Amino acid sequence: MTAIYFDNNATTPVDPRVVEAMMPLLTGEFGNPSSMHGLGAHAQSAVNRARAQVQRLVGAAEPGEIVFTSGGTESISAAILSAIELSPERREIVTSAVEHPAVLSLCDWLEKRRGIRIHVVPVDARGRLDMAAYEAALSDRVALVSIMWANNETGVIFPVAELAQKAKTAGVLFHTDAVQAAGKMPIDLKSTPIDMLSLSGHKLHGPKGIGALYVRKGVRFEPLIRGGRQERGRRAGTENTPGIAALGKAAELALAHLDDESTRVRAMRDRLEQGLIERIGRCFVVGDRDSRIANTTNIAFEDVAGEDVVLLLDKAGLAVSLGSACAAGSFEPSHVLMAMKVPEAAVRGGVRFSLSRGNTEAEVDAALEIVPGIIDKLRRMLPPATQEGAPRALDPAHA
Repeated sequence: MTAIYFDNNATTPVDPRVVEAMMPLLTGEFGNPSSMHGLGAHAQSAVNRARAQVQRLVGAAEPGEIVFTSGGTESISAAILSAIELSPERREIVTSAVEHPAVLSLCDWLEKRRGIRIHVVPVDARGRLDMAAYEAALSDRVALVSIMWANNETGVIFPVAELAQKAKTAGVLFHTDAVQAAGKMPIDLKSTPIDMLSLSGHKLHGPKGIGALYVRKGVRFEPLIRGGRQERGRRAGTENTPGIAALGKAAELALAHLDDESTRVRAMRDRLEQGLIERIGRCFVVGDRDSRIANTTNIAFEDVAGEDVVLLLDKAGLAVSLGSACAAGSFEPSHVLMAMKVPEAAVRGGVRFSLSRGNTEAEVDAALEIVPGIIDKLRRMLPPATQEGAPRALDPAHA
């Protein structure tokens, strides 16, 4: 049984107040929001309330700019495919080398099946976007830029407001995958030229199976799912009213806890990170330490396999991960760490620790006792030439 959960970038526990908000819509207030009777009106009221709550979380100008979806992947797909469908003369997309599989897999499919040219912008050793390469990729042939706000494996934050402004100057639509950013840092879409933004409920203490897509007023949009006129014709299908109410409450709570995220959670993350570096050695933090979401650290351990670390830590009662949960089952090195050119001795040893407002100082203390022993055990299983006397892995950002 997991005693300590440090895998909140994969999914978060549902806040009890979120469960409380959705329960009436699973029982007595079960109506269809499109129905004209009282039960339908109650359900529609819950949807409207949730739309306003999500609007406030992301700083959108109007509630109508929020479209409810089944989650981050659907939102991302809807944004990218809409841009391609509505600008058939534009046959190019710009993205980054460290995007989530929800973006990269779709782009790969579009390239192979639809002949869309994909510009993959590289990052440096700290995970920062190559701005010169980004600017060079922009042209009137590009239908859309899709760049994440915060990386799911390293927590590195991209300057999306600046990137969106450059895209706008070039006459290109801009979408950002904000699945890891929403609820962890302030977002004010009114002050940016971002056209579309994706988020997911289960990353901010809501349930799985619900998400949202922000579509700026005036931006043309082609629905991914066709049928009825739900969501103003932008996403067909009877609304997941309990899930929508839950997402709204989760968004409200996330907004209220932003200060806690940037102070207490950050302090726990920093103490965990520093403690592991001091106790273990031959390891380093992956990513830009000066520009990260407050809850995330990715530590590359030399001469161990990350999957072995994760499995042994799980047996010890500590849940962490290699990176994207959507890449589970693959023992290939992380595409994010590969793009950052993490040294060969450490690229398979990257382990992500991601905290949340539910974690405690006592859990950090316990992790600092557990992890060093696991790394030491794995290293002692290696041939003598690769044990303690081996050269230290260099942090590529400081090599």
